[in-house]
Amino acid sequence: MGISNFRFKTCYRFCLDFPFLNLYLSRLSVTFFMINFNGTITAAETNLMVNNRAFLYGDGVFESMKIVDQKILFLEDHYFRLMASMRIVRMEIPMNFTMEFFEEQILSLAKANNCADSARVRITVYRNEGGNYLPLQRSVSYLINCTPLENKLYSNDFKSYEVDLYKDFYIAKQLLSTLKTTNKILNVTASIYADENGLDNCLLLNDSKNIAEALQGNIFMVLNGKLITPPLSEGCLNGVMRKQILNLASKIEGLEVAEVEISPFDLQKADELFITNVIKGIQSISKYRKKEFENPLATQLVALLNAQIRLS
Repeated sequence: MGISNFRFKTCYRFCLDFPFLNLYLSRLSVTFFMINFNGTITAAETNLMVNNRAFLYGDGVFESMKIVDQKILFLEDHYFRLMASMRIVRMEIPMNFTMEFFEEQILSLAKANNCADSARVRITVYRNEGGNYLPLQRSVSYLINCTPLENKLYSNDFKSYEVDLYKDFYIAKQLLSTLKTTNKILNVTASIYADENGLDNCLLLNDSKNIAEALQGNIFMVLNGKLITPPLSEGCLNGVMRKQILNLASKIEGLEVAEVEISPFDLQKADELFITNVIKGIQSISKYRKKEFENPLATQLVALLNAQIRLS
């Protein structure tokens, strides 16, 4: 028997003995599936976005964190918010997703990028590929990126910072609105609106036409000796810095703290307005339409916030 005939029979026998030949061949054909990416016909597997559910459906949640002196600020609050978000959107939480695991993963990346002294971190968790609106699986993957920040501590340099309302689209008063998901098209569109109109930020309204939050954080208002921020039931982000500010403000003697609705009409009567998020800390608002503001409470809170960080 010639060598070529032997190889043919061996190959034929192997194919007969292969129990999943059709499945194997069907998967093999996926290799030749093509896509058009910016006018170039290329193999689908060369593009990571083709099957990524965070890209296709916004099927992901994320956390933005700050590192100072090789420590993740408010790590416990970030971790539990991330776990709660994953549960709410019915993601499968792997057994190794402990707080210590994420801390090690984040800090090792910060050290690799030489920015462990002061850095901005984003961790995105997204459901693995498969299915359309209905996912074929609940398992997840994660991506962490880390970039250096110039300043370690928070500051509140009072400068011109003008805001106005964004009224083209509204935030829904529901639990999903309080989460940090990868679907932020409203914030993106409103940010473009702010840029086109020479504004530093916009305040977003909910479907009851009350103030919900700002583009990059929670909104606080000082009115007649009271510090006010919308409750989570208004659809605002369940912000980590929001929680810190509420705790710190509650310890200031003579200051009443309340989580109540804020209408657009209240802004004209306010004594002070500021925005909070973990990266910036506190951003004072200097002007809303024709009303101008000072920032005494924001300055006091920044000092208290930095003192808390030094002690932790």
